[in-house]
Amino acid sequence: MLTSVNLPYASVWMDLMGVSFSQGYVDAGGVRTRYLHSGSKDQPALFLLHGTGGHAEAYTRNLDAHGRHFSTWVPDMVGCGLSDKPPVDLEIPVYVRHLVDFMDALGIAKASISGESLGGWVAARFALDHPDRIDRLVLNTAGGTWSNPEVMQRVKSLSMAAVEDPSWERIRTRLEFLMHDKSKVTDDLVATRRTIYAQPGMVEGMRRALVLQEMEIRQRNLLKPEDWACIRAPTLVLWTEHDPTAPPSQGRYIADLIPGAQFRVMEGCGHWPQYEDAETFNRIHLDFLLGK
Repeated sequence: MLTSVNLPYASVWMDLMGVSFSQGYVDAGGVRTRYLHSGSKDQPALFLLHGTGGHAEAYTRNLDAHGRHFSTWVPDMVGCGLSDKPPVDLEIPVYVRHLVDFMDALGIAKASISGESLGGWVAARFALDHPDRIDRLVLNTAGGTWSNPEVMQRVKSLSMAAVEDPSWERIRTRLEFLMHDKSKVTDDLVATRRTIYAQPGMVEGMRRALVLQEMEIRQRNLLKPEDWACIRAPTLVLWTEHDPTAPPSQGRYIADLIPGAQFRVMEGCGHWPQYEDAETFNRIHLDFLLGK
């Protein structure tokens, strides 16, 4: 794979040049669901789940490395990206149901699941509700165990501003929230998200996605300590030095609750370590997924 981060101009397409991948859509329980895929379908399945207001491009720098070992699927979760945005509030059980439906539509009975932020929250709940369908679990700067009103308001205000006025500046500001090194927010990434956020119906869709930033709704979706302790899948909790949503101690807290969980901290990254330092992320992530 060509490495765009070392070239004068970085782009999503340059991340994917030389990568054997496909983009497609499937009907997942009535939700037209967009995905990116790499790897042979004969390999073990792996699902990579993005965060709040995200989309599959969060993982373009990881498709090549993971596709060498796994049938790697990156969906736009329900209500996100280019997938359908049904008129329902997007609480955690809705995302979990959609993931089950997506796996069923693909004919996949069991997979490893790695989720970033909201995606990690969904992955953890999936591991609890469907333990027979998960192999290994990665929680990457995952939500699901605490409520910080300042962070919740920040996510809500940045996200709504970006869809209500999907200008270059507002989209860039929303993406810069995710990165420790703001230079990693490339023009191409801004343009990609701007196209997604300018879709008809995106304002209402974002409101439905942001219900988890409302305290009462968030509280009823959080995992309790006894929930984390019931996860039986081999688990990696991956955090970063500069995550804007919670310090590494929160990641350690989760790891200490899950029996046998591993805990790693990546240096020099914010909320998107899989994008900001793909080389390090891919190494740590694959070592765990492959049982090394």
